[in-house]
Amino acid sequence: MGPRGWAVATLVVLVVVVGVVAAVRVPWSMPPAPRADQLAALNSLPAATVARGKEFAAAARLTIYVTLGLGLLVALVLGLTPLGARLVEVAGRPLGGNWVAQALLGGAALLAIGELAVLPVAAWRETIMRSYGLSTQTWASWAIDLVKGYAITAVLGAVTLLGFYGVARLWPRWWWAVAAAGAAGLMVLFSFVFPVLVEPIFNKFTPMPEGDLRTSLLELAARDGVPVRDVLVADASRRTTALNAYVSGLGPTRRIVVFDTLAFQAPPEEVRAVVAHELGHAKHNDVLTGTLVSALGAAAGVSALYLLGSWTGLLRRAGVSSIVDPRALALLVAIATLAGLVSLPLQNLLTRRIEARADAHALMLTGDPSTVERMEERLATTNLADVDPPRWHYLVFASHPSIVERMAAARAYGRGER
Repeated sequence: MGPRGWAVATLVVLVVVVGVVAAVRVPWSMPPAPRADQLAALNSLPAATVARGKEFAAAARLTIYVTLGLGLLVALVLGLTPLGARLVEVAGRPLGGNWVAQALLGGAALLAIGELAVLPVAAWRETIMRSYGLSTQTWASWAIDLVKGYAITAVLGAVTLLGFYGVARLWPRWWWAVAAAGAAGLMVLFSFVFPVLVEPIFNKFTPMPEGDLRTSLLELAARDGVPVRDVLVADASRRTTALNAYVSGLGPTRRIVVFDTLAFQAPPEEVRAVVAHELGHAKHNDVLTGTLVSALGAAAGVSALYLLGSWTGLLRRAGVSSIVDPRALALLVAIATLAGLVSLPLQNLLTRRIEARADAHALMLTGDPSTVERMEERLATTNLADVDPPRWHYLVFASHPSIVERMAAARAYGRGER
């Protein structure tokens, strides 16, 4: 069996393994609370909270749709016409026009064009965030964050592209196998290094101050049997008024991070409820699940890319002769953009199930559904959430259960039904 046959077999196996991982590690037996309970929860919320959340969500969603549309349009115009290949070729000339120059400068040029295309929409979204009181940034700090994000993307992209095209030249027939293994490895590595190398670029993290709250959170983690490196407070208030917390990292880099807006504004029992949710992620190794799915998906993507490389009509449309020609970089971006959009509903379905399990864990760990429900109402009010979003938007874009779903689940737990 030749490389193509092995690539087909590998792709099939990887897709099956991803399915098995999702079937085993994602909770599928926990349906949302009945719609009647959700409507009851909705009717219990202040009308002003519901209306303001829907008003903000409508404005913010429009920026999401425009950003996705512009990004897709730019990717398709550059990737499915010879324009992208020509751009990469011209960009690489200052450094000699070899494959390294084309990969580095061509990649930077494509990144710059894509980011510039959506920059006005990003500024528009920031304006909306400010008008609703969610953003505390100055335009200078906002611009600095954008530049940081661009720089990180450029560095990671440069390393990835050099590795990809280097492998393609060292192993011209079997590059896909080496690149697939490398892509999976990068995903695993990034899960370890992101908390300690990337997150501090955007936020300052300090240990939660000694006191009753920190002690109670550490006791909560110990009672739950979840080893965590630390409980940190992020200085999120210099960017936003929103309340949040999250868990990140694997093994020795695992930590629970609480926004200072939450730690210092919400009552201690509500902070414990949020942290109990995050402990649920750690308890069930949800970061590991995400890492496995991402790694396997990346390897499958490389295998599929190799198979697409034999589609002469696609290559001809892009003005290139090989998928591993650096001039085909715009085509790769177009394929990745399309794949990301197509897979978005499935990705969010998985995360919603995982988040629902973490919600259930918080209810079990705290044994306090009324506090959990109050916390959800606070999140709806402060974060301006659309507590009951349109169904189609929910299915495509929602990474978490809706506020009314979470409130209904807390009420069901209080009745002993979940």
